[in-house]
Amino acid sequence: MKALIMSDSHGWEKEVQLLVDRHKQEVDAIFHCGDSELTSDSGCLEAVTTVRGNCDFGDDFPEEVVEEVRDTRFLIAHGHLLNIKMTPTNLIERGNEEEADILCHGHSHIPVAMQENNKIIINPGSIRLPRQYPIGTYVIVETSEDEVDVTFLSMAGNKIEDLSKKFKKTS
Repeated sequence: MKALIMSDSHGWEKEVQLLVDRHKQEVDAIFHCGDSELTSDSGCLEAVTTVRGNCDFGDDFPEEVVEEVRDTRFLIAHGHLLNIKMTPTNLIERGNEEEADILCHGHSHIPVAMQENNKIIINPGSIRLPRQYPIGTYVIVETSEDEVDVTFLSMAGNKIEDLSKKFKKTS
């Protein structure tokens, strides 16, 4: 299973489309973790499962999405309603309730990949307004039988070694 994860594009359409076009042939799913500041009829989000962030107005997108992609169950949320800037606890609890393997969020604009309580937690960072990292980032996550590979990429498509991580799957 392979998925593209992005977040916090804050109005960028051309750049979101660039990422979709760059990776759509190689991934099984594309997720946007909120604050797109676009509407559901925006062409660049046509093939993208998108959730609502705190800067998204209207009812175009759900607050969270649970999606099974091949053998991997994702929980996608922006994180503002789960108090993600303070603690991952609420996100992990939602992940447990939904029996999700990978928990994806945005909101803080800080790129992070970690494993906690048998869950892989990914914040792809912000493609437009990065924090605590000098450039915009997004993620390609790939699972195999016993490993989860989280690869952070720059907007130019270059791998960011110091952020990228591999995790052993736990039962």
